[in-house]
This record gives sequence, C-alpha cells and structure tokens, in this order.
Amino acid sequence: MDSEAGVQGHMDHRWGPSLPEEVLVYIFQMVVIQDGAVPFLCRMARVCRLWNAAASAPSLWRRVSLGYEPGKTQLPEMKMDTFHWLVENRFSQLRGFSLCHWEKNVDYAVEVVSQSCPRLRSLTLSYCKGVTWKTFQSLGANSRSLERIDVQYSETLRMLNVNVISFNGTDSAPGFPLLEELCVDCDSPMTDNDWSDNDLRDILFGSTKLRVLSLWGYSRITPLGLAALPCVELECLRWRQYFDNMTPKTGLHVLTQKWRGTLRELDITYHQFSEEDLRLAMIYLSQATNADSLRSLNLSGTRITPPALRLAIGQSTALSYLNVSSCRHLPRELQRVYRGQENIRQLLDHLD
Repeated sequence: MDSEAGVQGHMDHRWGPSLPEEVLVYIFQMVVIQDGAVPFLCRMARVCRLWNAAASAPSLWRRVSLGYEPGKTQLPEMKMDTFHWLVENRFSQLRGFSLCHWEKNVDYAVEVVSQSCPRLRSLTLSYCKGVTWKTFQSLGANSRSLERIDVQYSETLRMLNVNVISFNGTDSAPGFPLLEELCVDCDSPMTDNDWSDNDLRDILFGSTKLRVLSLWGYSRITPLGLAALPCVELECLRWRQYFDNMTPKTGLHVLTQKWRGTLRELDITYHQFSEEDLRLAMIYLSQATNADSLRSLNLSGTRITPPALRLAIGQSTALSYLNVSSCRHLPRELQRVYRGQENIRQLLDHLD
C-alpha cells in the first residue's frame, strides 16, 4: 500500500506537464484577464517546455500593460532588449497596449509597437514622463487601425506639426481614420502642456468616426476649434477645467448645435460661459430630435441659471445624471448632484 501511495503521489506531483496545452492556455487566460499578461506569462514560460508553449499563445498577448500599476506588484524597470524581444516574439496579435509610470523611452516604445503591431486598436499612457509629439507622429504613420488613445496624467510636450507625416510616399496624411476615442488630461494647469486648437486639429483632422473626446485642463482649446473637428456624431464630450476662471466666454451653443442629435454625455465643469450662451446651448439640446439621447450632464461650477437648466432637463427624457454643484446662479439648496430620472424630475418643480 505504501508503495502504491508513493507512486500515486509522484504522479500527482507531475500533473502540470501532463495537462493538454489548450487547457493550460485556458487557465492562463483566466489569470491574464485578472492580473495582466506581464509578468505572469513570462514566469510561466520558465516552468517547462509545455508551459512555455502555452504561455506563448498569441491569444494571451492581445492586451499588454507594462510598468507599475497601483494595487499590483511593482516590477523592476524593463530593459529595452527585453522589450524588443517581447515585441518580436509575443506581440503579433497585440490589440491593446498600455505604459504605466514609465519615466523614459516612452516615445521609442510607442514607435516600436506602432511599427510592429498593425492590429493595434488601443493605446494608454498613464503617469508617463517625456511624452512628445513624436508619440503621435509614429502612431499616425503606422497605426492606421487605432480606435482609442488615452493619455492619463502624463507629462506631455506641446504638439508640433503632427500632421506633417508621409504615408506611402505621399504628403496626404489621413491621421487616425478609425479613431473613436481620445482622452487626454493636461498633467498640470501651470505647465507648458496646454494644447491649442491647432494641436488638437493636428491629431484629429482625419478622425471622422470619433465618438468620445475627453479633455481636462486645456484652457487654450476653444469652442470654435472643437466645432471645426470633422466628427459629426460625437456622443461624449468631457471638456473640464481645473479651476474656476471668472472671465466669461461664449461659444458653447456652437457645440450643442452641431452635436445635439448625438450627444449622450456633456461635461463642461468650471467653464465660465456667459448666462446667455448657456441659455442658447440648452435650447439647442432641448431641440434634439431624439429626446432620449442625452444621459449625463455635468454643469458643475458654471453660470447656469434656473430658466436655462429647465430648458436642458425639461425635454431630456433619458437624463439620469445631473451635476449642478457649485453653480452660484442657482439657489444654494439646489446645488448638488442628482441621480436617477425621478430625482431629476423633482428638481423641475423647484426651478420656477
């Protein structure tokens, strides 16, 4: 009996190498979904030949994040030769690529990925340093299938002639024709990273399919600059300021006039549009042919007045989120966040 138990124990100890490769790939996929491909797959590849083959499956490497992410084990800084090896041997089906807390070589890493991964759909740069115009230039030249760009709290230099890119020996640069989402946060309102209308146009001049545009802290971008973008079916515009600029401005009504039929979310936190401009903007929103299109409206810190607010929410039957906190032209007791259609409808009774 002891001998049989010993043999059985030895067989149990070797269950890993005897699993079918497709089963290992499925198990690895579950871990990758939760913890990411790196460093998990790199470590599994060292166990044995079978595990190496399973960890090399291209389907496991479709989304990769490199660098430190909060809540996960901090990794040592990746060497460029290791990065090149991953690109050449693992990224053949890469769809989504993220760099987190990289302090150098960001432009170069994005350039290598854009040149080697034609199926790239999404790029995220989170808390990275030294992001320059070359990042967008290499993407525009190589990543023709890119649908989403998200630059979160990264130190960026101002854009310079991004649209001067040659495609196949021609001077006609289509930019990002499949781009559906651009999210860029200015890392600080006190730095030189503040883009202008021209900078934004240089990135989006060919993005007719854009659905989501998120800009936080860019004070030099104007309503007319946004209205000139080629996208005609924008669904989400998040255009926030860091702090309350008391200088009144106009032009919001141009945006709501252009996108009133497609906007599902509008966020203009701390933008000091004049009362009249806000009134006109809300009129255009209320005239949307599809009354259930607008779902979220953030007017926090703006000059919205009770009559203009009534125009905005009176015809929006699907509105489920409304933020009018710090709106000093409203009664103090009404300045808060409203969630749910019933809660918002009750607000209408107090706007007389």
